Amino acid sequence: MSDSEARLAALGHELPVVGKPLFNYVPFKRAGDVAYLSGQVPRFADGSLTTGKVGEALSLEEAQKAAVLCGLHLLAVAKAAAGSLEKVEFLKLFGMVYATPEFGQQPKVIDACSELLVQVLGERGRHARSAIGMGSLPSNVPVEIEAVIRILD
Repeated sequence: MSDSEARLAALGHELPVVGKPLFNYVPFKRAGDVAYLSGQVPRFADGSLTTGKVGEALSLEEAQKAAVLCGLHLLAVAKAAAGSLEKVEFLKLFGMVYATPEFGQQPKVIDACSELLVQVLGERGRHARSAIGMGSLPSNVPVEIEAVIRILD
C-alpha cells in the first residue's frame, strides 16, 4: 500500500473500482505526462448514485459528500492512468453542481473534493479549479467533476 493509499485508508476511504464507461469514451486519455480524466459522478460501490438538485433535494453537506465520492473515483482513475498514486499530481479540476438558481455555494461543494485530494496527496493534490452551477446533470446526479493530472517519473 502506497503512502497516499495509507492516508486514504486513515480517512476511512478506499479506492473504488474504475468502472467501464456506459457510452463512447474512455476513463482517461494520456498525452505525454498529462492525462485528462473523464467526469466522475457520485457512484457507490453497489452502482447506485447520489441524486437530486442541491438547494432543493440535497443540502450543502449532502452535496459535499457527493463531491468526496467523485474525488474517490478521480483518485482511482488517476491511479489507473499513472500506475500509482505516488506518481499523480492534480493540475486542474472542473466541478459542476446541479443546483437551484438561488444556490451560490458551488465552490464550497467542490472544495470537499479538493480537500480530499490534498489530504491524500499533499502538495501534489493542490490544483487550479472551476466550480459552476448547472441546470441539469446526467442521471440527476448533484455533482460531476473532471480533472487534468500530471504523471510524474
